[in-house]
Amino acid sequence: MARSAAFAPSKASALHQIPRRAGNALERWLEAERDQLFLWLPVAIGAGAAAWFALPGPGAWLAVILIALGVAAGAGAVGRGGRAPAFAAMLGLAVAAGTGLAWWRARRVAAPVLGRPAIVRMAGTIEKLEPLPARGLVRVTLGRLRWERPPRPAPRRVRVSLVQRAVPATLAPGTAITLRARLMPPAPPAVPGAYDAARAAWFEQVGASGRGFEPITVHDDARPGEAGVRDRLTAHVTAALAGSAGGIAAALVTGDMGAIDDADSLAMRRAGLAHLLSVSGLHITATVGIVMAVVRRLLALWPRLALSGRVPLIAAAAGAAAAIGYTWLTGSQVPTIRSCVAALMVIAALALGREALTLRLVAMGALVVLVAWPEAVVGPSFQLSFAAVASIVALHEHPRVRALLMARDEPWPRKWTREAASLLVTGAVVELALMPIAVFYFHQAGVYGAIANIVAIPLTTFAIMPAVALALMLDPAGWGGPAWWVAGEAIALLLWIAQTVAALPGAVRAIPAMPLGAFATMVGGGIWLALWRTRWRYLGVAPLLLGAGWTALTPAPDLLVTGDGRHLAVRQRDGGLALLRDRSGGYVRDVLAQNGGLDGVPGLLSQSREARCNRDLCWWQQRVDGRWRIVLATRSAYPVPVERLASLCARADVVVSERRLPRRCRARWLTLDRAALAQSGGVAISFAPSRVITVRTRGDEHPWVAAARVAEATSASSGVSHGHALPHRRSRQMDSAPLEGATGDPRRP
Repeated sequence: MARSAAFAPSKASALHQIPRRAGNALERWLEAERDQLFLWLPVAIGAGAAAWFALPGPGAWLAVILIALGVAAGAGAVGRGGRAPAFAAMLGLAVAAGTGLAWWRARRVAAPVLGRPAIVRMAGTIEKLEPLPARGLVRVTLGRLRWERPPRPAPRRVRVSLVQRAVPATLAPGTAITLRARLMPPAPPAVPGAYDAARAAWFEQVGASGRGFEPITVHDDARPGEAGVRDRLTAHVTAALAGSAGGIAAALVTGDMGAIDDADSLAMRRAGLAHLLSVSGLHITATVGIVMAVVRRLLALWPRLALSGRVPLIAAAAGAAAAIGYTWLTGSQVPTIRSCVAALMVIAALALGREALTLRLVAMGALVVLVAWPEAVVGPSFQLSFAAVASIVALHEHPRVRALLMARDEPWPRKWTREAASLLVTGAVVELALMPIAVFYFHQAGVYGAIANIVAIPLTTFAIMPAVALALMLDPAGWGGPAWWVAGEAIALLLWIAQTVAALPGAVRAIPAMPLGAFATMVGGGIWLALWRTRWRYLGVAPLLLGAGWTALTPAPDLLVTGDGRHLAVRQRDGGLALLRDRSGGYVRDVLAQNGGLDGVPGLLSQSREARCNRDLCWWQQRVDGRWRIVLATRSAYPVPVERLASLCARADVVVSERRLPRRCRARWLTLDRAALAQSGGVAISFAPSRVITVRTRGDEHPWVAAARVAEATSASSGVSHGHALPHRRSRQMDSAPLEGATGDPRRP
């Protein structure tokens, strides 16, 4: 007893020493990483902004802000010096600031949203004009609207697609026009994981979109704005190079991709080369580099100036002017502005004699964008660009990689081999960094993109862009023909590479919608791996593997239903998808295929052996996990005898309809009619295990979602009947004969 009592104080003191030792170890680690701590400031701001988009309402948003401020206050109160309390306080304040910035920005850009579909006559001024010659359309954004009979609420800005042949040649930004159009409210995601057009339109203050009708009246007092320079330059480039070659050249010069053929655009995406078409850091860098090199060469011919040592500063100023001008010329989009800011920082670092390409530079660019446009954090453009740049810089800052790939005096075969290895390793790392983002947003994972980019990036940077720039400079004198020929041949080679790579077996793997939790886990692991320098960085591999495994184990949905109830896709025994309606638009087919994990064209439910369809109904049944699963869906707006419909509903597990079903029509598991889908939005259903994922969540108070609810309430109160028979259609009897063989009770285990 005496011996154990003697040892008790030493054990207690050892236990008391554990927190102190842990704190000291944490301080030593943060001291070793002191140069990296600033990099987490934009990460924390982005996390706070992302939390605002992910959480449903003001209560949750306030909770995030208060918890983050509490962490910051607690760290300041408890900590007595040291880096750990200061770092925790910085992160807490940044998370709170990010959530508040996103909230404030969403309220600041608030604008009226169209309540329900309407055909209107309106006059407005063209703010943006986007020719889409590959589709035979011209898309215009109209502001300063005046209505013949204003809808309620009346949007301040709309986006309308016009048939190209009906567009007057004098149409340009700044022109005032009058036209009739069919307008629709901005569309929410059709199914879980699809693009949220309503959210994007909210931050662009676009309250409706639709299709315009002929004739289009142009007012005589219209004064085209300065943005017409961009449109005229696009027209000049597409006239010099026909087809997709002109579209790609125009995309590099002005950022306008409307003239690129859909097949060529698809090949570029499948080959992992689509980033070359979107003006970003690559194009800004090439432009600045070419301008600085030319200016330095020309100024070096003046001996007095060359000996003064001012040539690099003048060249840097010319490069900065080129970056700003190119950004303005390409429409001043957020990705281009972000790249321009980064380029200006690189130029400033070079002028000051500092190391230019560092993660601090990347962090400063991200910080500028997130403060000005916090909504960019949930956009693929922001994520793809910064993930690519951060992965490249982090890779080349690694001591072993830098020692292996740094330039040195050596024979040219070895030098070229080293450069090729550098491109291959960099491309592979970038592909791995971008893969989770591409899977989450586009539901595809490329395989050969790193190899294709080894040739495509130098071809674009050192052949296509200089040739196009030279052609534009020589065109005023009429000498641009040879340069245009070189540009056309180089673009033809780029398209050949894209088409060849896209056609390879397994070039693209379709993956169903990635869970948000898996995506967040992988993003967190990637950021941890990229930003730290000590061996603790490798802990980021664990969440990367966890997120990848989570995604791989997530089954593809068995049933996808769009938010309007008009379209659904059902998983077949062979793994393919079958669509409800024989005539579905290309957009609907693509959305259902991509989110269903199908790399191909879905089939038709009416042609499936597992279904029986007539003009009004479709009945699908399949044995899943030892149990029969049955789906009943309506295909028309004609009335169906209530007794017959109720009998079919009672036998089905899921009933789907675009209209409001009678109360007697209730499925055994889910009844997804107009009323139910108005609450849930699009739905993704898995049968084994039973799981339902919806676009909308209960209590979602984001402003674009609230605007959609107002629109539905307006539509419901407008006098339109939502019964099982629409009044404006001629009724007929249900053609039920083809269903007779499929509606008997199936065998069950």
